[in-house]
Amino acid sequence: MKKIIIITFLIYVFLLCQTSCKNHTPELSNENSFIDSISTKSNESVPLNNNNNNNFDTINNTQITYLIDVKICNQIWAIKNLDVSTYRNGDPIPKITDNDEWLALRTGAYCYYNNDSVTYAAIYGKLYNGYAVTDPRGLAPEGWHIPSNIEWQTLITCLGGSAVAGEKMKESGKAHWAYNTISTNSSGWTGLPGGHRSPNYGQFDNIEIKGHWWSSNVNNKTGELGFRTLLYDENYIGARGTSNENDQSFGFSVRCLRDSIAPQ
Repeated sequence: MKKIIIITFLIYVFLLCQTSCKNHTPELSNENSFIDSISTKSNESVPLNNNNNNNFDTINNTQITYLIDVKICNQIWAIKNLDVSTYRNGDPIPKITDNDEWLALRTGAYCYYNNDSVTYAAIYGKLYNGYAVTDPRGLAPEGWHIPSNIEWQTLITCLGGSAVAGEKMKESGKAHWAYNTISTNSSGWTGLPGGHRSPNYGQFDNIEIKGHWWSSNVNNKTGELGFRTLLYDENYIGARGTSNENDQSFGFSVRCLRDSIAPQ
């Protein structure tokens, strides 16, 4: 009799375990996940997330980009360089690898450093020419924009001025900056040395040494387009402009600034 009871009890436990295991689905955490350049089958806007911290955005094209942001004073900056291949309206931005073709363009284009997306895309994003930055179709995703000279200066002033702001804006350590001994990234801006593509023969230069980021301002008289520069061994952030309209053939990084949101 005892054996029957024990056997019956073991069968019951076995069946209970089987039922519980079949109905249990483990939860997958999305913590620290990054979504870059995920193609969709639709050209409609696709919201990534509706959470309140506004870390996600919607892009009205065939790319979904995960934008992590940081608030510095009263500005909200993306902490990764832009990496989209379409304008805001969905029109494609040409990817140009040939040097002569890059130099001849007077319209928007992008490339990866050294035309090597495998090595550089995930870390540094794309390099865009100035014509892509000023294209009226909009390079920045919906809800974001390319910072103006005034907005760049607001950031720099907030961080103590151009002589010291660079130290607070660069990623700390030597993972990406060569011989980097002057950086704290105390602002969280996380500037990286993505180098550039030059108007001279379309060559690439200064990876791990310098980072350059476009401004949205164009001088109507000269055609100059502004940009900012961080250098591996300096505290300052440089403010410059292209020498003429043709120099918009530089390939620089782009860092987006969130549009102002009116108080509720």
